[in-house]
Amino acid sequence: MGVLNVTPDSFSDGGLHAQADAAVARAVAMVEAGADLIDIGGESTRPGAEAVSVSQELSRVVPVITRLRDECDCMISVDTSKPEVMQAALEAGVEMINDVRALSQPGALSVAAASPALLCLMHMQGRPASMQDQPQYDNVVDEVATWLAERAQQVVAAGVAAERIV
Repeated sequence: MGVLNVTPDSFSDGGLHAQADAAVARAVAMVEAGADLIDIGGESTRPGAEAVSVSQELSRVVPVITRLRDECDCMISVDTSKPEVMQAALEAGVEMINDVRALSQPGALSVAAASPALLCLMHMQGRPASMQDQPQYDNVVDEVATWLAERAQQVVAAGVAAERIV
């Protein structure tokens, strides 16, 4: 799996792939190096990151997804919590939704459930802007595992086949 952050404030690459040409070139290089899946994110979720608008996130990820769909034979995932971005990314050809908020934003579960996409449910306490201020866990491993299992059950109860959930 190759992680492709198309943000100017990426925690992993410092914004080197914020422009579509650079992002597509990096994705192609990752596929040539053996990546079977490219996960494209247009909003940083690093500690301290500020939220971006739907239109800004769409302008970052959709052109890259569209070009990558034409240029590579790989699975494409979108890293987003916004249902509008999920829908546009699905229409552009992604096969997986990777959501750090586990489809908890209003409308996200409906978009995901109506699609055939695989779903990567993740855990995050708080928001990126403040998630490191006062994290509270008694046993982080047990609490996160329990939360993810419960969230997966809720997603299944909403009509998603368990086999689609990562």
